[in-house]
Amino acid sequence: MRAPNFWRHRGAVARLLSPLGKLYGLSVAWKARHARPYRAPMPVICVGNLTAGGSGKTPVAIAVAERLKARGLNPIFLSRGYGGKERGPAMVKPHHGARLMGDEPLLLARAAPVIVSRDRAIGAALAADQKADAIVMDDGHQNFALAKDLSLVVVDGAGGVGNRLVLPAGPLREPVAQGLARADAVIVMGHGAPDLAGYRGPVLRAWLEPLPHDLAGRKVMAFAGIGRPQKFFDTLKAVGAFVEETESFADHYFYAAADLEGLKARARRLGAQLVTTEKDLVRIAPAQREGITALAVRARFEDPAALDTILNRPFA
Repeated sequence: MRAPNFWRHRGAVARLLSPLGKLYGLSVAWKARHARPYRAPMPVICVGNLTAGGSGKTPVAIAVAERLKARGLNPIFLSRGYGGKERGPAMVKPHHGARLMGDEPLLLARAAPVIVSRDRAIGAALAADQKADAIVMDDGHQNFALAKDLSLVVVDGAGGVGNRLVLPAGPLREPVAQGLARADAVIVMGHGAPDLAGYRGPVLRAWLEPLPHDLAGRKVMAFAGIGRPQKFFDTLKAVGAFVEETESFADHYFYAAADLEGLKARARRLGAQLVTTEKDLVRIAPAQREGITALAVRARFEDPAALDTILNRPFA
């Protein structure tokens, strides 16, 4: 879905929907209190967020797995596989596509093995069969089927928590204070100082850093179907690309052949390179990727040692 404008302020529509949001938040609190989560035989590290839409949690999950691998551990990602048809539990294989597994699992699989499972407990059992030393959950802060040993909550520095209302009145999956009460650390992505409702735990700062590219000084036409497309467009400008035109699609959008033909035709008229995100590229069939470049990014931490200290907790 594309975030509605009223999620940014408390206008008439947000106020009208706020009672539903309160009920939604209460339902999450009820589930948290009454859950009987499965305890996996290895540490479970959850990288989640408080809002619907892009906060940068998938790059953070990849960074966490890479830190664990640097210690000689064998982490396995556990994902719901949002947007895919697979209910699992199933291991992501190289030949799988986004329509089956979802886009995020395909990105995660470049860093470590991935299990897609709507039932996180069953997925964790498969991870144990695969001899995982740790499970890294990409998303799942509001899922209580699996006990977590470490909960990292990612908050977008610029976007913050929107109008601070809960779905459908705002972008929050639950009230800020309620969600952060279960957080072992908060990771603020990018610049900005979001309101963390008095949270007193560790707060780390990270940002998305583009990997080597050849876009500086080039004319580009950019498109994206992610939570915050403008964030991607701004990144292109920051790396020195000349952004001639942009096109935004809904988050997790699956591109039809006609969409891509139209985008490519516009790019040709502009004499520009067609550019998108890695997450968008995996939702495009390989045969249709010709002429499209993806700008790859990674999560870079201001204080990597602080992240390592926090990641030590489940293994102490």
